[in-house]
Amino acid sequence: MDIHWRNTQKPVRFFFLDARAFIGVLFFLMHARLWVFILALVLLVVFWIFERKGLMFSSALRAIRCWFVGRWRPANKRTAIRRMVDYGSL
Repeated sequence: MDIHWRNTQKPVRFFFLDARAFIGVLFFLMHARLWVFILALVLLVVFWIFERKGLMFSSALRAIRCWFVGRWRPANKRTAIRRMVDYGSL
């Protein structure tokens, strides 16, 4: 008896990497230029290194985002912070 729903949470793999890492290859197939090929190759190598370190593709994207954002993260956006208003002078 084969339970087909058991493997639904496993990431989709394409050869040796997560299938989402091959987005760069898709861009190269759509726009075949040398710089796009190099970019796709660099993306594949970077995500391969992340997988060797134990990060999945989505975790690697979160790690890259945290690296770009930095340590200080305010709770509210700068536009959501209310300014002080003096109603006594009206």
